[in-house]
Amino acid sequence: MRDSRPLLLDTLFDDTDLLRNVQQRAIALIKLNKAVKALLPKQLHEFCRVANYRQGILVLEVANASWLTLLRYEQQTLLSTLRSEILPSLVSIDIKINPKLSTNKQTAENLVHRYIPESTKDDVPMRQLSEQSAKQLKELAARSPKRLKEKLERLAALAGERVTSATSRNNLNRTKKP
Repeated sequence: MRDSRPLLLDTLFDDTDLLRNVQQRAIALIKLNKAVKALLPKQLHEFCRVANYRQGILVLEVANASWLTLLRYEQQTLLSTLRSEILPSLVSIDIKINPKLSTNKQTAENLVHRYIPESTKDDVPMRQLSEQSAKQLKELAARSPKRLKEKLERLAALAGERVTSATSRNNLNRTKKP
């Protein structure tokens, strides 16, 4: 069992063996992370990382369930390769979801550049409100309370205009509150 009681900071600096052990473990996990990423498909590199290795169990973290599913397909190959080349004591691989891996803004931007063709990046998807939909919205607005009526009338006024989803949401949210 580990000693998980809090320690004074002074004792950490006095006991250089403890800091050395922490540093060596961190370096080992970084090297293991690089080795695991080298064995995984390229699309998984940004969304998967080694979280821990303890008692023969390698713990990997992925950004979401879809990446978890993809990694499960690779799990047996990864397990056998790691056993034969790097970690002979590896018993199993445990995969956990860590949503914080997907919140990286740079990762999101990389996805946009990787999966959206260059020709469509500048083209913002446009939506158009039909005249028939505008007419139905005006009829609904006539029977609605004041605040909802104003919003529905604004939405109906967009008929025939090309607007993005963000623009229409911003216009609808700018109503004055009484």
